[in-house]
Amino acid sequence: MTVIGLDDTDSRTLGMCTTYLATLVAEAIEANGGTIERLLLIRLNPAVEHKTRGNAALAIHTDFPAGQAFELARAELERWAVIDDDRTSPGLVVAPGSADTVPTAVTQFARDAVRDFHTVEAAVETVAHSGFLAQGWHGGRGQIGALAAVGAWAAFDSWTYEHISYREFYRCGTPREVDIDSVFESADAGYPTAWDTVDHGEGEAVCVPNAPGPILHGIRGDDLTVVREVAAGIESEPVDREATFLTNQGTDMHLQSGTVADLRDGHAYRVTGTVESEPETRRGGHVFFTVSDDETTLPVAAFEPTKRFRNRVRSLRVGDELTLCGEVSDGTLKLEKFAVRDLVETEATTPVCPECERTMKSAGREQGYRCRDCGTDAPGKVETDIERDLELGWYEVPPCARRHIAKPLVRGGFDAVTHPER
Repeated sequence: MTVIGLDDTDSRTLGMCTTYLATLVAEAIEANGGTIERLLLIRLNPAVEHKTRGNAALAIHTDFPAGQAFELARAELERWAVIDDDRTSPGLVVAPGSADTVPTAVTQFARDAVRDFHTVEAAVETVAHSGFLAQGWHGGRGQIGALAAVGAWAAFDSWTYEHISYREFYRCGTPREVDIDSVFESADAGYPTAWDTVDHGEGEAVCVPNAPGPILHGIRGDDLTVVREVAAGIESEPVDREATFLTNQGTDMHLQSGTVADLRDGHAYRVTGTVESEPETRRGGHVFFTVSDDETTLPVAAFEPTKRFRNRVRSLRVGDELTLCGEVSDGTLKLEKFAVRDLVETEATTPVCPECERTMKSAGREQGYRCRDCGTDAPGKVETDIERDLELGWYEVPPCARRHIAKPLVRGGFDAVTHPER
C-alpha cells in the first residue's frame, strides 16, 4: 500500500482546489492500473496564517507502488498547482506501506497539525526520519499539510463524508449555474444526515462556493449514500467529475479544553466562564462581551458574518454561566458556539407601593425606599423575575458562518440540549 499526501496547490484569488488535484491524481492512478482504497480531506488548524479558507490537506490511499505514485503525483501537481500566486507553496509526501502503520511521530504530527502549528523544517525532518518521499515548491510549506494528511488515518477516529461535484474546468471563474430551488429541496430531503447544505435563515446555498475554483457543490454528512443522493438531486450545469472524501469536517477536532487564564492566540478552545459585561454591539455589527473565570477576564466576540447568532449573544446577561467554543486571536475568543449552563432569572428592582402600585423613591442614603404619596416604605430593592430569550443548552452560528471543522449541533453527542441552526 501507499499513502499520497498533497497540500497548498490552490490560490485564494486565482482558484484551483487541492481536492480537485487529488481527484485527478486518483484518476491517473486508476488509468495506470492501480486502485484507490479511499480519499481523505483533512481540515487542519483554522487559525494558521498561511492558508486558504478551509485549510485542507488531502490524502490518497492506493495499492500503486510508492515510487511510481510519487512520479505520477508530482507530474499532476506541476501541471495544475497555481504557482503564479506567491502565497501558494505546494507540498507532496508519499509514504510506502499501510496508512494504519505510519510511524508514531507522523501520527502525532497529524494530531498537532489540527490544534497547533508546525514549521516546514519540522515536516522535512519528520519525513526524512520516516523514510518517505517528498518535495516542496515555492518554499514547500504544503509539506506540513501533506505529511499531516499521511498520518491522519492512524491519528483520527471520527470521520464524516463530503461528496464534491466539479465543473467543467473551462468554466472556472464564471458564475455557477445551479438551480437554487433544487438545492433546498434536495437538502431538506437529506437533512439531518446531510447537514450544512443550505442556510434557511439566510436563504443561502452553503454547498455552492463563491471562489473561482472548479468545485460546483460539496455535500457534507454522516452517510455515504445520502450525501451522494443529495448531490444527485441538484439541477445544475454539467458535472464534469465527482469524488467522495472521508473527512474530519464537522467534528470539533480543533477544540481543546482550557481555562480563561491559559488561552493562547492561534488555538481553539472549549472554556467555561461567567458573563462579566453586558453584550455591546460595535461598529460593523460585531458583538462583544467579556467572561471571567475567578480573577481572569476574556473578551469574546460574535462577528457580523455570524448573522442571527448575534441575537443569541445579545440576549446574554451579566452572571450567566457559559461554556464557549472558538479560536483565540489577539486575546479575543471568536465565538463558534456556546452552551448556557445557568441563567440569571431575577434582578433587583425598585419596590412598588402596595397601596397605589407606583414605584417608590429613595428615602436617602441607606434608608431604603418610600412612597411619597402613601407613606409606605421598604428596606431595599426586591428580586423580580425576568423573562429570558435564552434557554439552557447549546447555541451555534448558522450554516453560512460555520467553519468546516466545527461540529453542527444536529450531529448530536453534546452534553446538554441543543438548539440547532439550519
